[in-house]
Amino acid sequence: MGSYGFQVQAMGVPAGLGVPPIHNQPIVKEGTIWMPIPPPLPNCPPGLEYLTQIDQILIHQQIELLEILTGFETNNKYEIKNTLGQRVYFAAEDTDCCTRNCCGPSRPFTIRIIDNLGHEVITLQRPLRCSSCCFPCCLQELEVQAPPGTPVGYVVQNWHPCLPKFTIQDEKRMDILKIIGPCVVCSCCDDIHFEVKSVDETSTVGRISKQWTGFLKEAFTDADNFGITFPMDLNVKMKAVMIGACFLIDFMFFEHAGDNQQRTGVWQ
Repeated sequence: MGSYGFQVQAMGVPAGLGVPPIHNQPIVKEGTIWMPIPPPLPNCPPGLEYLTQIDQILIHQQIELLEILTGFETNNKYEIKNTLGQRVYFAAEDTDCCTRNCCGPSRPFTIRIIDNLGHEVITLQRPLRCSSCCFPCCLQELEVQAPPGTPVGYVVQNWHPCLPKFTIQDEKRMDILKIIGPCVVCSCCDDIHFEVKSVDETSTVGRISKQWTGFLKEAFTDADNFGITFPMDLNVKMKAVMIGACFLIDFMFFEHAGDNQQRTGVWQ
């Protein structure tokens, strides 16, 4: 019975002819369903073709058992999925042990994002910067490269006395979008939304949401789930930069959720 309620008739294949390959089908690797590989597109960095087909992605941080049992900070790992649950990318932090455990969530990091072919298609680099808005000359910043070594955009924290605010810039440092978070960043039984707005902040074009994951997970781990929405026709480079912004927000406000030192705003 077909998915539309009618009977699908079996059809034979004439002798001597092979069955034509089925394109655009999900790929299963080691039990994980990956999003189908899209064809290459002109003027699109290799590996970002996936982003042309989606307007929403989900980011799931993997729970590290060693971190739960010992409190020893390990490199973060994330699954990046589409709304069908198919993995689009896999992201892994590449930071040395000393930096992770001495600098905590303020640490500089490199996050490498790979596709289903194992190719590193996006690199996120965060330098060591001040974590307090009392020092507006040295606020947070993140560079997004696609492919690795080629900057396509930046996420720059903007000084504000009350609100978490960021600017998404292109490779020429031109302002493209703004991100504005809530005054109190506290995940208590509800999602937390960071609105993505036009440069003049008059219209909302997307959202980065930290999703509530339940009392046990919120209390004992710093493994977070995020959702990102953006216009389907947004430049794929800016979609990649929005992914980078999500990781920066995670480290700034939610990386300490498991040890009761979570930041609740720009002053903490």
